[in-house]
Amino acid sequence: MFDLDRFIADCREAIREDPTPKAAREVVARAVRDPAGVLAGLGEPQRAAVTPLYRSPTLTILNVVWAPRMTIMPHNHLMWAVIGVYTGREDNIFWRRLPDETAHRIEAAGAKSLGQYDAEPLGRDIIHSVTNPLLRLTGAIHVYGGDFFAAARSEWDPETLLEGRYDIEKNMRLFEDANRSLAFRA
Repeated sequence: MFDLDRFIADCREAIREDPTPKAAREVVARAVRDPAGVLAGLGEPQRAAVTPLYRSPTLTILNVVWAPRMTIMPHNHLMWAVIGVYTGREDNIFWRRLPDETAHRIEAAGAKSLGQYDAEPLGRDIIHSVTNPLLRLTGAIHVYGGDFFAAARSEWDPETLLEGRYDIEKNMRLFEDANRSLAFRA
C-alpha cells in the first residue's frame, strides 16, 4: 500500500540528490505503478479537490482530483513538476508564447494524454491547460520543485489567450464549482 510518509521522505531525498525533476519522477513513477496501493493510501476520490500533502519552499506535493469533463485554463508553474496519474486521465495542451512579447498571448504547441500508471515531468517554463475528458473523477499526484502556493505566476484567459496574474483562489473555486455540478447531476 502507498505510504504517504515514505513517499514524502523519498521525494525530499530525491530533490536533495538531484534538484531537477528526474529523481522525483522516479519516485512518482514507482508510486503510480501500483494505483490500487495509491487508492488504498489516499482513499478513493470522492470529489474534485486540490489537497496539499506536503509543502515547503523547495517541494510541494498535491493530490489533485479532477471532476468529470473539468478543464483548467492555460497556466504556468515557474517551477518543474511531475504529474503521476493513479486513476483516470488528464489531457494536457501545451502552449507557447507568441513571438510578439507585447501581446502576452499564447498559441497551442502540442498535447499529451496522461493515464493511469503515467508519470510525466514538466519543465519550469511549461505552459499547459488540463482537461479530464472522462465521465468520472481523475486522480493524480502532483509534485512541484518549489512552493506551488507562493509562486507569482501567470494564467491565460481561455477565450482571448491573453496573459494575466494567476489567481489561486479563483482556480480553487473552479474545483468547488465542479463539485456543485457533480451534485446537480446526481
